[in-house]
Amino acid sequence: MADGGGPLSGVRVLELPAIGPVPFVGMLLADLGAEVTRIDRLSPGTDALTTILGPGGPLGRGRRSVCLDLRRPGAAEVALDLAAETDVLVEGFRPGVAERLGIGPVQALRRNPRLVYGRMTGWGQDGPLASTAGHDITYLALSGLLHGIGPAAGPPVPPANYVGDFGGGAMSLVVGLLAAVLSARSTGTGQVVCASMTDGAAYLATMVRTLHGHGQWRDEREANIFNGGAPNYRCYACSDGRYVAVGALEPKFWNILLGILGLDPATTPSPMNPDRAGELTALLAGVFAGRPRDEWAELFADTDACVAPVLTLAEAPDHPHNRARQAYAEVAGVPVAAPVPRFSATPATVAEEPPAIGADTEKVLGELGYSADRLAELRAAGVVG
Repeated sequence: MADGGGPLSGVRVLELPAIGPVPFVGMLLADLGAEVTRIDRLSPGTDALTTILGPGGPLGRGRRSVCLDLRRPGAAEVALDLAAETDVLVEGFRPGVAERLGIGPVQALRRNPRLVYGRMTGWGQDGPLASTAGHDITYLALSGLLHGIGPAAGPPVPPANYVGDFGGGAMSLVVGLLAAVLSARSTGTGQVVCASMTDGAAYLATMVRTLHGHGQWRDEREANIFNGGAPNYRCYACSDGRYVAVGALEPKFWNILLGILGLDPATTPSPMNPDRAGELTALLAGVFAGRPRDEWAELFADTDACVAPVLTLAEAPDHPHNRARQAYAEVAGVPVAAPVPRFSATPATVAEEPPAIGADTEKVLGELGYSADRLAELRAAGVVG
C-alpha cells in the first residue's frame, strides 16, 4: 500500500475488479499517495494476460485487497459500505453492469453524496456501440487516429495499446477524477466521471485535427511532418539493422545534423521542399546505413541535432540518461517506469509489490465494523474470500 507521503495522501480510493486501464488508474493514484483498496474476484482468470495485467502484476501494486464476489446476494451491500468511506470509486464494467450488481452511481452516491464515481468504458456509457465489445485497436479506428499511423504502402499499424487504453482512457479518467475530487471538497457534492477510450483518444489528436482543419495535415499515412512524411522527422535504419530517430525540424538543428553527417547545406535538398522529400529521404537513408546505431548515438551525443537511438523496451532502463534520472524501478521482478510527474514537496513513490488476493479482507472490513461472526457468515455464503 502507498505510504501516504505523496500529494494524494489522505485520498481514499475503491477500485472494482478489471484489467488494463482501470488497474493503471489505481496504480497511478497509489503511486501518488492515495490509499487504494481493490475489490478482487474470488476466482480471477488464469490466462496469461489476466495473470500479468491483473491483481498479481506490476499494475496491481500499492493496494489493499478485499476478495468479494459481487454477483452474490449481499455483496453489493459490502461494496457500498466500502464506498461510503471512500473519496473515489473506479469501475470498468460495460454500461449497465454496475447497476445490475446494485453498485451503480445512484446507489453509491445515495450512500456517499461526496463520492466521485469514475467509469471507464471503450465506447462510452451511451450510443449505438456502448454495449458491444471492443479493444484499443477498434477504439482508435473509430476515433480517426489509426488511419494515419503506419507506412503508406501498408495497412494502419496499431501503436500497441498506449493511445486508447492508457492515454485516452486511463489518463483522461485520472484527470477527471482529480478535478472532481477538488470540486467535491469545495462543494460537498460528488459526481459521476465517465471516460471513454474512443473519446479520449480523439481528444489527444486535437493538434493534428486543428492542422487538418486548416489544410496543413493530409489524411494519409507517411504524408505529414509528424507521421513519417518528413525526411527530417523519421527513423532511419543503421548498418546493424537497428534504428536512429531523427527530429531535426528547426533550421538550427538541421544544420547541426548536416555537419555531423558531413553533408553540404548548399547541395543537400532542403527538408522544407516537399518536391525533393523522396530524394532527401533516400540520401539520409544511405548515410545512416553506413554505421551501426550505437556509433551514430555516440556521434550525436550531447548535441542539438535531435537524433537519438531507438532503444528497445529491454534497453531503455539501462540508458545513462534514464539511469541518472532513476526513471525506472523494479516491481514484481519487472522493470517499470517510475511515477510521473515529479513533485518537489510531496514526492511520489513506487508502491510496494501487489498484495495477495484477499490479503486484507478481514482487516478492511473489520475497520468498517464487521464482526468476526459477520465475516464468517459472509465467507460461508461465498460473498467474501
